Order: sequence, then structure tokens, then C-alpha cells
Amino acid sequence: MALTTETLKLAIEKIHSKITPIGDEMNALDGKLGDGDLGVTLVNGFNNLNGIKDDLPEDTGMALFAMAKSVTAVSGSSFGTLLATALMAAGKNAKGQRAIAWSDIGTPLRAAQDAMTARGGANLGDKTMLDVMDAIIAAVTDIDDPDRLRTAAIKATIQTVEEFRNKPNKIGRARVYADKSIGMDDPGMMALLRLLECL
Repeated sequence: MALTTETLKLAIEKIHSKITPIGDEMNALDGKLGDGDLGVTLVNGFNNLNGIKDDLPEDTGMALFAMAKSVTAVSGSSFGTLLATALMAAGKNAKGQRAIAWSDIGTPLRAAQDAMTARGGANLGDKTMLDVMDAIIAAVTDIDDPDRLRTAAIKATIQTVEEFRNKPNKIGRARVYADKSIGMDDPGMMALLRLLECL
């Protein structure tokens, strides 16, 4: 088994079927520290992705490129920009491949993390989804079973959310409310957790 365009289509379907309540939850969470549009970004993004999923090319890298364009078309938010950046970087890494072994999934994920770091200006330890990405990459490296991979990714995400809960946000709009952010979960981290839980 491997990550293919068919796998991506299935992931989009599963997330899209649950995106409305996730969007409501993320809007509320983001509203406490940011401008409250994270949920809107997720809903619009996955509505659009669901609309183009059946036209995704068989080349997995090119499919990820198409997904990045789809997200960009409906979102100008910081999260939407970072999500599109991640998909574009992962697509570039996987271009020309029709299948990526689950045990090799850390490679495109690392490319996505590096691109988000360069685009967003955050560093590890700033209490952002980059910290979750780093934990996920470490947890899933060399795992060749998708069920075990998902379980490991969710566990790593939950542990990272808990680790950073009592730390301040150091970047983005949330940094303005750094003291207020102590004891609160980062919206970007929680968004990734909810998306993983859909799979």
C-alpha cells in the first residue's frame, strides 16, 4: 500500500464529510487568539478540493500541485497560504511518482514543513503547527502500515498540543495575546489534529 492519487481522493472525501462542524470549532478557537477565520478557511478549502478531486492527475506530485491551487483559489488567510505552500512543496518532492511508500511519507512531509517555515517565518518552539509537523514526521518515519501511521501521527499531535498548552504563542496574531494564549491550544495545531482524526 502507498500514498497515491486515489488515497488523496479518499482523504478529501473523508475530511469533507466532517468539515462543517470542524469549521465551527476552529472559528471559535481562532476567535479567541486570532481573527476567527480558520474554520472558514478549512470549510472553503475542502469544499473546493471536493469539487476537483475526481479530476486530479494520477501523478501524485501533480495531484498535490492541483490541490495547492485549489486551496489558493478560495483562501487568502495565513493558514490557507501555509496549507497551499505545504501541498506545493510536497508535490514538488513527489513529482513524477504515482505512489509514495508509507514508510517514505516523512520525506514529502519534511519538504512541506521546510517550505512552511520559510514562508511563515515561524520556528520550532513558537507554538504553531510546525511543532506538530515535526512531531508527526519523527513519529511516522519508517512506518509502512497506514493504520499504524495514522495512530502514531494522532498520538504525536496530541502529545505536542499538550506539551505546548501552557506555553505562549510567539508568532502570528496570537503573539499579541501571548499571556492570554497560555493555557490555550493553538488553533493551527488543533486543525491538524481534527483533519487527522477524519482519516
